[in-house]
Amino acid sequence: MTRTIPNVARRRFLTAASGAALACGFPMIARATTFSSVLEKDLSLDHTHTRESIEIVYAKGRRYIPQALDNLNHFLRDHYSGLVGQMDPGLYDIMHALRSTLKADLPFHIISGYRSPKTNEHLRTTRGGGVARRSLHMDGKAVDLRMPGVPLKELRDAALELKRGGVGYYPGSNFIHVDTGRVRAWAG
Repeated sequence: MTRTIPNVARRRFLTAASGAALACGFPMIARATTFSSVLEKDLSLDHTHTRESIEIVYAKGRRYIPQALDNLNHFLRDHYSGLVGQMDPGLYDIMHALRSTLKADLPFHIISGYRSPKTNEHLRTTRGGGVARRSLHMDGKAVDLRMPGVPLKELRDAALELKRGGVGYYPGSNFIHVDTGRVRAWAG
């Protein structure tokens, strides 16, 4: 007995419908059907320091939307200095995957995104050693976050299961760190 997975069956139907529409002289229906099957990737974020919020579609299929990336770069700017860095879009894919894995639709609470080298050094020397000298935050490859309604340990475990980069666990400060560096894990 063969089982058809619903998404596969839907894709087959849409492909057949597109072909039938073209054969019957209805190109607009075929185009609409084809475009509607492109996966949009979205995020919803609240920044704990700036009190700003953003809900944004940042990619369609495998294609990132440049204006959305610019908006996210600004949103994740160094909240101490206001400097805007270039964030790695792979971070957004990690966050999107976390939301999907956890079946959560609440916004992430962002604690820290980009950090200028000056801000990073200040935090490193005044926070009792909890900030790395060569932090990936300075390269736009790291974000510290939490998600309301999702236990921190569960968020950490989901991030670890993705195996897409580093995951730091900071239960005392109520956030996890995710980055697009090499796969590794630590607790702080």
